[in-house]
Amino acid sequence: MSEQAWPGRHGWLHDVATTADAAPTLILAHGAGAPMDSDFMNHMATRLAAQGIHVLRFEFPYMAQRRLDGGKRPPNPQPRLLECWREVVEVVRQQVHGPLFIGGKSMGGRMASLLADELGAQGLVCLGYPFYAAGKPEKPRVAHLADLATPTLIVQGERDALGNRQAVSEYVLSPRIEICWLAAADHDLKPLKSSGFSHEQHLDSAVQQVRDFILRQPA
Repeated sequence: MSEQAWPGRHGWLHDVATTADAAPTLILAHGAGAPMDSDFMNHMATRLAAQGIHVLRFEFPYMAQRRLDGGKRPPNPQPRLLECWREVVEVVRQQVHGPLFIGGKSMGGRMASLLADELGAQGLVCLGYPFYAAGKPEKPRVAHLADLATPTLIVQGERDALGNRQAVSEYVLSPRIEICWLAAADHDLKPLKSSGFSHEQHLDSAVQQVRDFILRQPA
């Protein structure tokens, strides 16, 4: 089921699959342009919850404010986004007792990757990682990924405009990072029709990859 919880300054959605205290928890942050209850986030969260993973979603301050007044605004500066992540993890650690994973869609996952080692997460899950800003492949944002110690799964579309397969193959990435490539998929994991796959199939594949990654991490 999905329930509203902790309606604080960031907003909060708690997707509960089981009441087992030892069940793994995944905190998912949204991307730059869509809220925590976008179709993409809803799909991932509800299906992971059905697979036995507790999923907690939150919104960064700029998105929470947009929900209140409807006005579009850019993401908060990076230091504020990182501080928000720290605040959320601190609260969650007081509420859950099983393994804790962090991650998110695009920007949300990238912010989590900058803090994964600091926060001591059991693992990191990134869905559509923005290896570089749109239209700026010559300026990759991957330096910290070379030394990442946290077990990491990146689910990436082969033709992602923020990190396609050819571009990413040239980066030096930590051996702790696994990349699951989805055929002919874009930044939202949506494939070309000619690929023979549907968006629904790719999203379900992503869910299965995330579940398997989480469950095979040592307790």
